[in-house]
Amino acid sequence: MTKIGAGFLTLALLAVPLAAEAAPNTPPIVPPTADQTLKPVDPKLAPKGFSRDLPSPYTPNAEGLRPPSTANADMAYGAYQRGRYNTAFREASKRVETNPKDAAALTLLGELYNQGLGVKQDPKRALEWYRLAAGLGDAHAMASLGLMAMDGRGQPKDQKAGRRWLEQASEKGEASAAYNLALLQLGSGKPEDVTAAATLFEKAAKAELAPAQHDLGVLYLQGRGVPKDSTKAAEYFRRAADNGDLAGEVEFAILLFNGNGVAKDEPRAARYFLHAAARGNAIAQNRVARLYVVGRGVSKNLVEAGAWNLAAAAQGLSDAWLDQSLTGLTKEERTRAEALGSERAKVQP
Repeated sequence: MTKIGAGFLTLALLAVPLAAEAAPNTPPIVPPTADQTLKPVDPKLAPKGFSRDLPSPYTPNAEGLRPPSTANADMAYGAYQRGRYNTAFREASKRVETNPKDAAALTLLGELYNQGLGVKQDPKRALEWYRLAAGLGDAHAMASLGLMAMDGRGQPKDQKAGRRWLEQASEKGEASAAYNLALLQLGSGKPEDVTAAATLFEKAAKAELAPAQHDLGVLYLQGRGVPKDSTKAAEYFRRAADNGDLAGEVEFAILLFNGNGVAKDEPRAARYFLHAAARGNAIAQNRVARLYVVGRGVSKNLVEAGAWNLAAAAQGLSDAWLDQSLTGLTKEERTRAEALGSERAKVQP
């Protein structure tokens, strides 16, 4: 389990296994364990284990909104989105020359230096640009400064300063800052801080930040910081899944399969499991294999079961029950399963 520093807990502690009901003689479809559910994100920008899959300031959100700089065409932003980082740097620099108070352009320059895109990576230069933008009230720059202070990137580590930056960014509506503040609140273990974390997760979830939607769903499922409510948990997991969060996709599939907080629908659950499995999630691959063995939500198919079992095993998730269930495969069927499993194992989440 990864850590974000002394005195802090990762959100992985929330994702403890949850009870799941299953029909007699049918292997249970259980939630992923903590270490298999959550993973660290963008190592270039965030401390290990601190946050997951957070968008950069210039990544469009689920609604396709433009950056905060302008409603007009933005050549620097457009170039960044297309991976033309040299052009993005050149256009952002032109904008700053024309208007030294162009906060969005200043933030983009900070982003490019921070990640080493189009320019040599230089955290100290990134800090300079971010600080100029933050001084002009740019919430994205504030959030980046918060993460960099927490990580000691381009500067000595300063947890208090990092938190202050995140708080300022969150107050301005920056979703990733609210999310990271929620993770910090969870670190104390105090009930009142868990409640505060839930409020921050909700704030980020409303901005369609998928990790926040997943993590808020976990809190509702467990009744931590919020009243226990499997219906709300299912809704947040669904939204997280629809926004591309693998953990949310698996959690929603589990609730769908068991009819917990949402109408039971095994074929629909199987589709979510299959989608997550195809994206390389080992838990989903294992669950799909089990479904193919028993013919629940999908037609029974031992070759498919064997293929998905092998794909999951390639990621270290072994399953003695599945291994035993697949001993009856013929030599030809096993060969086909091995070929399919090898191909699917190449896809990593």
